[in-house]
Amino acid sequence: MKDGFGREIDYLRISVTDKCNLRCRYCMPKQGVAVLPHEEVLTLEEIFRVVRIMESLGVKKIRFTGGEPLVRKNLVKLIGDVNGLAGISDIALTTNGLLLERYIDALKQAGLKRVNISLDTLEPSVFKQITGGDGLARVLAAVDAALDRGMQVKINCVPCRELNDGGIEELAGLAREKAVNVRFIELMPIGCGKNFHGISSEEILERLERQNGAAKKELPTGQSETAQYYAFDGFQGRIGFISPMSHKFCGACNRVRLTADGQLKLCLHYENGLALKPLLRQGAEDDEIRERIAAAVKEKPRAHSFSDKKAQEHEEKRKMVQIGG
Repeated sequence: MKDGFGREIDYLRISVTDKCNLRCRYCMPKQGVAVLPHEEVLTLEEIFRVVRIMESLGVKKIRFTGGEPLVRKNLVKLIGDVNGLAGISDIALTTNGLLLERYIDALKQAGLKRVNISLDTLEPSVFKQITGGDGLARVLAAVDAALDRGMQVKINCVPCRELNDGGIEELAGLAREKAVNVRFIELMPIGCGKNFHGISSEEILERLERQNGAAKKELPTGQSETAQYYAFDGFQGRIGFISPMSHKFCGACNRVRLTADGQLKLCLHYENGLALKPLLRQGAEDDEIRERIAAAVKEKPRAHSFSDKKAQEHEEKRKMVQIGG
C-alpha cells in the first residue's frame, strides 16, 4: 500500500487504550485527562479486524502502544491472534514497564519478540518527579526479565532540559552494562510537550563522546529506520537517536496509527485521518473498509510541520497519551 508520495506504508501502530498508570509530565497533565468512555474504545475484536484488513493491504509490522497497553485486559490474546496472521512478520510493544514482568512469559508465548520500554532516568527521585510514581525498580526488573527471555529490548528516553538533563550519561550507561539499545527521542511539541524544552541529539552525542570516546556511526538497517545508531567501545548495546525535530525523517515514513477510539491517523502532527469506528459498527463490509483505508493513506501528508506556525490550525490538539506513542 503506497501513499500519494510513493512511500510504502507497511507499519501500523495501535493504541489499545488511552489509560495509563503513570503521569509523565511531557505526556499528560498532572491532574490527568478524561479517559474515553468504555463504549468509545475499540473492542479487541474490532482492532483485530482492522489489522486483518490492513494485512491484506500490505501491512507487515504491528506495534501495540497506549496509554499503557498492558492495562488493557486480554491484550495477550490479541497479540497471539495477530501473530497468527501469515502476513504479519513483526510484532512489538511499547510500555512503561510497570506491568511487564507480570505478563512477560505470556507475552513471549503469544509471539512477542521485541519490547520498547519508556525510561527517562535512573534516579528514583527524578523518576517520581517525571512520572508521579515510585516504580523505577519494577521497570529495571522488567528490563532484565525481557532480556532473560531472549527478547530484543530498547530503552526510549525523552530528554527534557527541565526534567532529566542531569542523568543522560547515566542512562546511556545501561547500554554498556546490558545488551539493550538506549534511544534518545527528541521532544515533540505535542500537548504537554509544549511546556518543556527538549535537548537535541547533537548535544547528547557530544556529551556521550566526551565521556566514552568517539562513537562509530552505523549504517541504517532499512530505508524506513527512524533511529540513527552509534556504537561505543565496551558497550554491549548501542546508542540511538530519533530526531524528528532536528533531522526529520518524513521522506521515508512507512507508518500510520490507530487510536484507541478508532481514528486512523496518517501523521502524528496532524489531526486529520479516517474515522474507522463508524464503519466497523455500522455494517461496512471488509472491502469497503479496505477501500476507505487505501484512499485515506493516499492523503498522508508529505511531512510534519511542527516549526510552521501556519500549520497550527490543523495540528493535533490532543495529548500524547490520547493519541498513542
